[in-house]
Amino acid sequence: MDTGAWLPYVQSYGYVMLLLFLFCGIVGIPAPEESLLFFVGVVIAKNQLLLWPTLVSCWGGTMAGMVAAYGAGRRWGSPLVQKYGKYVGITDERWERSRDWFCRYGKWGILFGCYVPGVRQICPYMAGVSRFPFRTFLLLAMLGTAGWVVPLTLVGLLLGQHIHIPLISFPLAGLGLFLLFLLATWIGQRRRKKSVES
Repeated sequence: MDTGAWLPYVQSYGYVMLLLFLFCGIVGIPAPEESLLFFVGVVIAKNQLLLWPTLVSCWGGTMAGMVAAYGAGRRWGSPLVQKYGKYVGITDERWERSRDWFCRYGKWGILFGCYVPGVRQICPYMAGVSRFPFRTFLLLAMLGTAGWVVPLTLVGLLLGQHIHIPLISFPLAGLGLFLLFLLATWIGQRRRKKSVES
C-alpha cells in the first residue's frame, strides 16, 4: 500500500480514513494492516500526520472491527456453520473441537492474535460464536489492539526519523509475513494429515 493508494484519502477526509482501513482489515476485507501501521509511523516522522490522532484513529478502527466481528459471530456464526460447514469440511466433531479449544485458549488469541495475520480476523468471530463473555472480550481486545497498534506505529516513527526507508518495503514485508503464515498453516495441515493416516 503506497502513498498514492491511501495518503490522498487521509489528506482529503482526515483520520477517519485510517479508522476505516483498519476496520476493513479486521473484519476480513483484504488490507495490509502491519504495513499500514509501519507506514503511518514513517509519515508521522515526515510531519504529514499527527501522532495522537493517528494512534486514536488506528486503535479505534481496529477495535470497531473486533467488536463488529464478535457481533457477527454471535448473531450469525453458529447457524451458518451448522448449515454450510459440511461443504467446506467443517464436521460437527471439528466444530465442537474448535469451540472447546477457543473456550480454553481463546483469551490468549484475543490478547496476542493481532500479531498473526488471519488469527486477528478469526479470533473475534470465534469469540462471538463461542459466546465468550463480552466484557472480558472487550477488555482483552482493548489491551491486545493497543499492544499491536502503538508499538508498530512507534517503530515506523522511530525508523522514519533516523533512516531513509523505501516505502515499498512495508507492503512487501506485510505480504512476506502473510505468505509465511500460509506456508506454516499448510505444513501444519500436512503433518496432521500424515499423523492421522499413520
